[in-house]
Amino acid sequence: MKGKLGTIIAVVIVGAVLGVYYYNQSKQETPILDGSGQAVNKEEQQMPETPETQTVSESAVAKIETSEGTFTVTLNGKAAPKTVANFIKLAKEGFYNNLKFHRIVQDFVIQGGDPKGDGTGGPGYTVDAEIGLKHTKGAIAMARMGDEVNPTKASSGSQFYIALQPLAQLDGQYTVFGEVTDGMDVVEKIGRAPVEPNPFTGEVSVPLRQVTITKITIND
Repeated sequence: MKGKLGTIIAVVIVGAVLGVYYYNQSKQETPILDGSGQAVNKEEQQMPETPETQTVSESAVAKIETSEGTFTVTLNGKAAPKTVANFIKLAKEGFYNNLKFHRIVQDFVIQGGDPKGDGTGGPGYTVDAEIGLKHTKGAIAMARMGDEVNPTKASSGSQFYIALQPLAQLDGQYTVFGEVTDGMDVVEKIGRAPVEPNPFTGEVSVPLRQVTITKITIND
């Protein structure tokens, strides 16, 4: 990837089939990517169901309980109906229960929603890109594979991140589908968790203590 997001280095992890990590050497331009797409074929990368055809509330609220406290997110079903429908579906199924925030980049983002817990997992499919909303402080958006293997910018099926500050450099690249409307102090507390370098990428983002999502409750 060239230009504004800089050079992305893909590191293939061999042996345990952990997939691909992507890392940009500038924290301010670090892309929010996951490796889940490498583990599935083209047929599996389609939505197994069609939540996008359901009627989605334009302002459903997700209460996200974590080991560090609770915060709420207002989901924008008007701007990103497919993404919101999928997030609600997974939350109601308990998919996110007890998953950890596997990536914390201080003053940048917190990222979670990976059942493998290493940034390479997902539900086995991607979601169509719905790019439009801005990365304001507290914005919640979906991770995705890099443009080289994902030219349509399709989102991860489950991995999401929350911006710890405005991140205009990511606008137009990822699907933002809501924002934190209460408990941003909890999100910031998670963002201050002590971290160490990722042994595969060098990015200082691996939490030294586990920070988990207890459960996500949807009020739609």
